[in-house]
Amino acid sequence: MSKGIITCTSSNLYQVSIKNETYNCLARGKLKKEKVSPLVGDYVEIKVTDENKKEGVIEQIYKRKNELKRPKMANLTQLILVVSMKMPKPDLLLLDKQLAFASHLGLKAVIFLNKIDLEEEKNIKKIEKIYKNIGYEVIQTNAKGYLPLENIKELLKNNITAFAGNSGVGKSTLLNSIFNKQLTEEGIISNKNQKGKNTTTAVTLYKYDKNSYLADTPGFATFEITEILKEELSHHFVEFNTYLKKCEFLGCSHIKEQNCEVKKAVEEGKISNYRYENYIKIYEELKKQEERKW
Repeated sequence: MSKGIITCTSSNLYQVSIKNETYNCLARGKLKKEKVSPLVGDYVEIKVTDENKKEGVIEQIYKRKNELKRPKMANLTQLILVVSMKMPKPDLLLLDKQLAFASHLGLKAVIFLNKIDLEEEKNIKKIEKIYKNIGYEVIQTNAKGYLPLENIKELLKNNITAFAGNSGVGKSTLLNSIFNKQLTEEGIISNKNQKGKNTTTAVTLYKYDKNSYLADTPGFATFEITEILKEELSHHFVEFNTYLKKCEFLGCSHIKEQNCEVKKAVEEGKISNYRYENYIKIYEELKKQEERKW
């Protein structure tokens, strides 16, 4: 029996990486009875059935640290959120949803501002300042020209990291540049609407070094965070935390209530008005989702 990590799935076949070897494995029938489906990122125990053909059977799935519905994978430790500065234009509402989602899962989040060669420096700095001021690491990149590889190498070390972002922001191009070889197909941007065309259709983990893996994930046009209750959302906007317990009303939504310390901090410029407006939009989305359940 050998322990490995699932790096790719296709139908009922799973690629399992063990040291420097990859085995094509089926899942033992008992896992289906236990209603457990293997996911990319799962640590598993396999029984090798044919060493020459590199074939085996998954006998056991180890307990997961976390499980993500989108991207569909397990045991992630870090998200790199890729924002395109142009083509497509920056979607900061999506970014704030993803940051809240990462906080909910207890994952470290790093922001890549990509395609910096296509935008004026003042506009890049404006976005960078918003997120650096609240403690997020922000790295400027141009996937086809400028990559601070030493910083990225340190980021990836001992992590299972996934790139996330909507279609066309440059995730696959970044991945190919980091590994300095063509691992995935790079997308193209539609001239008609300046939106990306999705080229990644499944999650695949690529081994960066001994204990480091990097996942390319499918892009998306919409992103919903149904796992977060609207009452919990404020706790996942990190800059709110200083003020939450100072609000007059227990269960304050920080939207319509009087004597709200979060609103006061926004008025005083201590919290970005842009972030606060996105908080309200996400809160209203979650509220509508909860109402539809009933």
